[in-house]
Amino acid sequence: MRLDRDAYSVQVGVSVVLDVIINDASVSLQIDAPFQTDIDVLYSRIERFASSKGTEIAALDVRGLIPKMIRGIAGCERGCPANAHDLVSRGHKGFDMQYVDGGILTARIKTPEGSVLSLKLFPDF
Repeated sequence: MRLDRDAYSVQVGVSVVLDVIINDASVSLQIDAPFQTDIDVLYSRIERFASSKGTEIAALDVRGLIPKMIRGIAGCERGCPANAHDLVSRGHKGFDMQYVDGGILTARIKTPEGSVLSLKLFPDF
């Protein structure tokens, strides 16, 4: 699955970083072409990391959340069909969403095993 380009929000040369944090362990994933990223490959990397920490994320909609986070951060802040502020106000399937000034979008949820999974997406300046 690839994220379709959106005429309102495509910015050439934009890249983002996704920090995946499980309890105290973390991994950073560089996303150089956010609107061309293969979400399945990205999700597989997150799933492998989670599994290595004894956490299962299959019951969480991480795969559905990532494209929304990318559009929210790599797109425009106001007036776009999908921006970070709207995503935070709507939420996403049990995730605690927050927007931090400077273009940082966070999502946090407790896994079925009781671990805390945090996703932090931000522009790579």
